[in-house]
Amino acid sequence: MRKCLIFIFLLSLTLHCAYAQEFDTIIKNGQVIDPANGINAARDIAVADGKIALIAKDIARERAKNVIDASGLIVCPGLIDIHTHVFVGSKPNVFADGVLSLSPDDFSFKSGVTTVVDAGTSGAQSFPKFKEQVIDQSKTRILAWLNIAGPGMIGNPGQEDVTSMDVASAVDVAKKFSQYVVGIKIGHYEKSDWAPFDRALEAASQAVVPLFIECHLPQYSLQDQLAKMRPGDIITHSFEKVSERTPITDEQGHVRDYVLAAQKRGILFDLGHGGAGFWFSEAIPAMKQGLTPFTFGTDLHRFSMNAGMKDMTNVMSKFMALGMTRQDVIRRATANAAKAIHREDLGNLSTGSVADIAIIREVEGEFGFVDAGGNKVVGNRKMIAEVTLREGKVVWDLNGLTAKPYVKSR
Repeated sequence: MRKCLIFIFLLSLTLHCAYAQEFDTIIKNGQVIDPANGINAARDIAVADGKIALIAKDIARERAKNVIDASGLIVCPGLIDIHTHVFVGSKPNVFADGVLSLSPDDFSFKSGVTTVVDAGTSGAQSFPKFKEQVIDQSKTRILAWLNIAGPGMIGNPGQEDVTSMDVASAVDVAKKFSQYVVGIKIGHYEKSDWAPFDRALEAASQAVVPLFIECHLPQYSLQDQLAKMRPGDIITHSFEKVSERTPITDEQGHVRDYVLAAQKRGILFDLGHGGAGFWFSEAIPAMKQGLTPFTFGTDLHRFSMNAGMKDMTNVMSKFMALGMTRQDVIRRATANAAKAIHREDLGNLSTGSVADIAIIREVEGEFGFVDAGGNKVVGNRKMIAEVTLREGKVVWDLNGLTAKPYVKSR
């Protein structure tokens, strides 16, 4: 009888331990901001098998193998950057398979980014190599805007060869690799022929995906570009002030009527900060008149990270300095980005969703934020990524929040 009781006790203890550690990780005591689900509250998050298993006010520590204490920190979905150039390779002075692009894992996780969208660095001819060489080798989730130019961003004159801009090929690649290709891109074309634009729009229509319009289209008027776009199509570098494109505000600082009409019609305005794509003289008056960026594409590439842009959390902090709330900026870097690329399975902390999570510290002080013209605004809050989880695994830990305290052995 005694042996039987001991056996039952040991069995119950084993079952209790198994139950106690049903989760891989619990993130406790954080302020969860999940705009997709309307959450802005103190919550615990449990992760199991790479997915969000439970969100609740209090989840017992004993139920997980690992616990991350997020006291005083913001917990939000992994950030999504819809404008990057990550087709990195060895070719000089080009973005496609070149040194002007960046290896995403080197820069994404340290700013809370778990998903990047490459902005047309590859086209139908070069996408298979991009997938094999970069996408398949990276921990960062990499999606892509497919360039209507077949070889992608190989520089002039190659990327302006209209004969490479084949609608059927672009549609075929977009459908074959629909897990990765989120839309079609047009940009970097300096001639007056509208065939490239029209072919990109036709390819997007046939593939049933958005059109993503970058700049470097000096012979196309901004008004004509916006008029051709469909609701849900995206224009990037929205607040730039360069000679090759009409700025969105006029000489008196008023947002042009056709720009506001496009926004009302459902055209999405992406930030596209980059090295030259963001100016306070455009953004500040535009935001006061109701034209805010729908998404925070950073235009991450070799030069922008060392200029005014720096990284996604710096961009978010910059817009808080311009008057946005933390919920505003997190929405644009998560739920809005997922909606723009038609991947609403991402950018949220719903139960069952992939556990891509950013844990962010908001620090107070005096911080300078710079635009493309070397102008500065000062803000008193700055976001810093403390921990980033990709599919439930810690891929960035700035201050060792997930590490064990060192114990001197002798």
